[in-house]
Amino acid sequence: MATLTINTKKIIDNIQKLNLYLSENNIEWTLVTKMLCGHKEVFENIITDKSIKNVHSIGDSRISNLKTIKEISPKIVTMYLKPPTLNQVKNVIKYTDISLNSSFKTIEKLNTEAEKQGKKHRIIVMIEMGELREGILREDILIFYEKIFKLKNIETIGIGTNLGCMYGVEPTYDKLIQLSLYARLIEARFNKKLELISGGSSITLPLISKGKVPKGINHFRIGEAALLGLSPLNNKKFRNLSTSTIEFNADILELNKKEIEPDGIIGDGNVGHTSDLEFDEDIKKTYRCIVDFGQLDVDVNNLQLKDKKLQLVGTTSDMTVYDLGKDKGKYSVGSQVHYMVNYTSTTRLMNSRYITKKII
Repeated sequence: MATLTINTKKIIDNIQKLNLYLSENNIEWTLVTKMLCGHKEVFENIITDKSIKNVHSIGDSRISNLKTIKEISPKIVTMYLKPPTLNQVKNVIKYTDISLNSSFKTIEKLNTEAEKQGKKHRIIVMIEMGELREGILREDILIFYEKIFKLKNIETIGIGTNLGCMYGVEPTYDKLIQLSLYARLIEARFNKKLELISGGSSITLPLISKGKVPKGINHFRIGEAALLGLSPLNNKKFRNLSTSTIEFNADILELNKKEIEPDGIIGDGNVGHTSDLEFDEDIKKTYRCIVDFGQLDVDVNNLQLKDKKLQLVGTTSDMTVYDLGKDKGKYSVGSQVHYMVNYTSTTRLMNSRYITKKII
């Protein structure tokens, strides 16, 4: 059975290392758990560990996941990582302590609901810095903050931006210093202190040691580095973090020597995807194995085979085929094919109820 193994001990070790490194650089951080898709046992292992006490908050973009976190540990500070929809305002106030926002209409609704629930809700205002995802326009910053500072049940604790997620705009020193300067402008204009200048994520981590993160940036939102040990800036291991935290294995359910070309009329009704493999002219048959996962579970292009001998032939809804060449080697029915995962494949696999989750 295809199995995703999550080593929570190694993830906790990564969290501890990030705690130390970021505290040395006077940066607070939010552990982003989107990749874990609300898996309760994984949450229980991680957020009940003592290392979480040194993390500013736990962030997620799904209310149901933050609800699970609050059920496990009510005192943990939770952060909702995308601007709320109006129909989720009640739950945002109920299950989250902080939310990222870019719409005054939504913030007004949050203020009203917070008053109903007898709470003060904290917000970080997201600023558009070139990535063209969420964020208010820079020319509107002062007017926007002037309005939200008047809301009695909203505590505006910061300013933030998103970089590197959609178009891949890199978090350069120039971008980050602009964000920091906007924060200083707001503080000077309204005589209020912004607690968090949230301009960093896993993609920004390698910039710290290069001196390319302005001192004013004091908060990062980190998921991939903590959970996979990688920075998406270069897709490489970050410092001394473990990159063997999450691994994927699939079982071989068939292995036979087969023709390298399909036989028959090829129509347009197929739901699968195939690769264009090249073979020497004298090769007519090769060994091919089928493993027990498919497109319903993950995009195979986001998996990296540990055995470079195998070549992807194609994938369908629930099976994937690999070519082993003229020699089947160590493989047989019941053997496993081993993969390294990335952020996208881990999230898809965690979200698939057809994939077994093994928690260590």
